[in-house]
Order: sequence, then structure tokens, then C-alpha cells
Amino acid sequence: MAKVLYSATASLDGYIAGPGGDMSWLTDHLGGENPTADRLLHSVGAILAGNGTFGGDDPNRGTDSEGAFGGQYHGPVFVLTHRPPAEPPADVTFVGDLHTAVAQAKEAAGDKYVNVLGANVAKQCIEAGLLDEVLMFFAPVLLGDGVRMFDHPGGATVRLVPLPGETEHWYRVAY
Repeated sequence: MAKVLYSATASLDGYIAGPGGDMSWLTDHLGGENPTADRLLHSVGAILAGNGTFGGDDPNRGTDSEGAFGGQYHGPVFVLTHRPPAEPPADVTFVGDLHTAVAQAKEAAGDKYVNVLGANVAKQCIEAGLLDEVLMFFAPVLLGDGVRMFDHPGGATVRLVPLPGETEHWYRVAY
């Protein structure tokens, strides 16, 4: 059965996007060898993203590398939104309810991961007890402002347990 994984690249001060969702900062940190990211790409069976992430800034926009995993991901995409486009792309499923979106994405993923893209959807998954794992990559930059990888003022502490034999920033969510 599929597991739900939140993965992202963050600045060292914890931002996954700059102010207004700007992703241009990431361009300087893409393209190097990353065996964990390569292994992850082959382990993803579906993507679950929020509408802001899906329609937001892409540091590779207009190039062959546009899209998830630098344009290398080709598979089912589910977008959690209450505002689906009038003419949705044929290869994207828009869903208005978190539990339904996760269930559909897990079914599509089979025994692979549902990779959550976007801090807001990841937070909703954590709050609902639907997130299984977290994998963070860190880029050597301090953004100072933007979209935090996890922002839940007043929320409960979320305990993470390192996965044995995995990279140092791959964790299981301990509910």
C-alpha cells in the first residue's frame, strides 16, 4: 500500500519558496548529483499538490526541465483545490476534499509513494494523520522570508523518527 511522503528542498532557514511563492532561488541549487532524489523519483507513484504549488512558480518554467523532479516525473497528479480550472489538463485530477484526494492518489500510486508537494497540503495531511514520512533536502542559502516548509503557529509538536538506513533528513511521522 502506498505511503504519503512530503518532500521538498528548503533553504537552511526553512523556506521552500521565497516571498510570493518565488522559486527562482532554487535554480542555482539544481542539477547536481543527488542519489537520494534519483531514488525517490523512481519510488513515486503519484503526486498530490495544492493548487498554489501546481499553478505556482517553477524555476524551470519554459524549459525541458519544467515540472516535478525537474520535468522527469511522468505519472498521475492530483491537485487539492476548491477552485479547479474550467478546462483542466487531461493528465491532472482536481479534487476538493483532502481525504478523497489522498485516497485517490494512494490508489494510483499502488505500492509506491504519494509525494506531497506544497507546505499547505503537507500541513493538512499532518493535521489529519495522513502523512507517513518527511524527506527534506537543504540548499546552502538563507532566504529570510517566504513559504516555510512547515508553518503551524499554535499547533501541536510533530515528532519525527529517522528512518534506519536512509539519508539523514528522511523521517517517519510519529503520531
